[in-house]
Amino acid sequence: MSLDIARSIAFSGLSATSVQISVTSSNISNADTTGYTAKTANQSSSVTNGVGTGVTVTGITSTVDKLLLKSLISATSELGSADTTNTYLTSLGKLYGSTSSSDSSSTGTSLANSIASLESALSSLASTPSSASLQSNVVSALDDVASQLRETSSSIQKLRADADQDIASAIDDVNTDLQQIADLNAQIKQTAATGQSTADLEDQRNTALQDLASKMNINYFTASNGDIQIYTKSGQALVDSSAHAISYTAAANVTASTTYTAGSSSSGFSAITVNGVDITSQISGGDIGALIMLRDETLPNAQSQLDQLAQQLASVMNGVSNGASAEPAPTSLTGTASVSSGTALSASGTVRIAVTDQSGNLVSYGDLDLSSYSTVGDLVTAINGISGLSASVDADGHLAINATGSGNGVAINEMTSSVGASNEGFSDYFGLNDLVTGTSAADIAVNSKILSGTNELQLATLDSSSSLTVGSSVLSSGSASVVNAFYDALTASRSFASTGGLAATTGSLADYASAIVSDVASKASQASTTYTAKETAQSTYANSLSSQSGVNLDEESAKLSTLQNKYTAASALIQAINTMYSALLSAVQS
Repeated sequence: MSLDIARSIAFSGLSATSVQISVTSSNISNADTTGYTAKTANQSSSVTNGVGTGVTVTGITSTVDKLLLKSLISATSELGSADTTNTYLTSLGKLYGSTSSSDSSSTGTSLANSIASLESALSSLASTPSSASLQSNVVSALDDVASQLRETSSSIQKLRADADQDIASAIDDVNTDLQQIADLNAQIKQTAATGQSTADLEDQRNTALQDLASKMNINYFTASNGDIQIYTKSGQALVDSSAHAISYTAAANVTASTTYTAGSSSSGFSAITVNGVDITSQISGGDIGALIMLRDETLPNAQSQLDQLAQQLASVMNGVSNGASAEPAPTSLTGTASVSSGTALSASGTVRIAVTDQSGNLVSYGDLDLSSYSTVGDLVTAINGISGLSASVDADGHLAINATGSGNGVAINEMTSSVGASNEGFSDYFGLNDLVTGTSAADIAVNSKILSGTNELQLATLDSSSSLTVGSSVLSSGSASVVNAFYDALTASRSFASTGGLAATTGSLADYASAIVSDVASKASQASTTYTAKETAQSTYANSLSSQSGVNLDEESAKLSTLQNKYTAASALIQAINTMYSALLSAVQS
């Protein structure tokens, strides 16, 4: 073997070892870099005519288990969904508070406890029904319940609005990831064509792929040309030869009536689209999948439970208040039911409407046979026929009855009246003496006139004797009968329909409120448990992938030491060959 060949071999070893040292040093430096995998400078021996002529670095590669990576991608998507669900349900649970007074983590008192406070206020009033302060306590306690229902409802819709905004934000991130993956696809092909290593670019692409999976569930595969192609679970392309941006516009305002309907262009939540195709239903994992579920199902379910509680509370309280009257009787009564003069009136039985003075003494009255009137307009005419009363359907479409005499008021006894399909009493049907207004948790409130003190709490009853005498006292107050009726209705067992994932049940309003709080608490607890399990699973896959393809500092440090020895040996070999050259030249020259 000539000295030239020997030196060439030594230089090839020195060059290969130098590359390996550089790769190993890079591995050590990037040990904590997210997504980085250990690189290996692969080498092979050079052979000419069956004789070894040195060593060549054939490429720099990393080894990533494709099946393990796919499992990690799936686990990352599930973790993203679990994390988002856990965060939102924790917030929802705090809105409802706790049925336990010892739970200091809840913000305020639970709905069940607020209703219990109303029950307590009514119980106290029953012992002294004429007490103005105790009456005020009842109104205040009822207002607390109504306010809490409104605030909780508003907060639920705020969470839905937040979820919708988070969807838009996450889609922006998804589009960034999709474009980055498409760009890396192109760079990897270009780099591979020049014979250079694509390992670092593949690491970046895998990192972007994991970030994408945390936002939404995807299907992907590596094409024969090295591209990663990404699709929704139903096959809509997100990245093929290029990136396909996802389009979404968050709603400007969110209320309980704001919904997403597939294929509908009406006002509400818009569709999530790719190239004009609605893919909303195809996204079931990752942050976005969880946010869609929260916005469109979980939180609306919570709202529907809250609405049923509010509606039952209003029905309970108004069922009693419409059978009673304030004292002194209010100068006017305006209903809450929407009617017109032409509205058909399906009614039977008798209702008594009276005019009383400030002391509750009778001024005038009339007993109306409701079966005699076919429309609301006919009823208005009949009421106008009672001396001292004026009735109409106001501009808002509500029945209004006014006492025309100065200082006089209107009092009603429903007697045997039965109106509408539900056979409600006359006042209850029209909502003339409602204590509580509103049709849902979003707008439930104590009657503004009672809350402000303009009208008194309805604790009196209009005399139901067969005939009344003008000037006689016809409004009886001061007894506990109406107060007890409120209390009994509030605490009585009622039927609650199945809604929002909560099964049909019977119980008091406080019982149902407790069931709602417990249901939310249970869902929050389950979400926390699921998050912990998904976090463990994702961490297990991530650690396995790291063990398989990540940087092991001990191994890399040992490898670096070995390579340094190889580099030193190659350098010594070159130096020895150079010495031999010098000796040979000296011998020839002498």
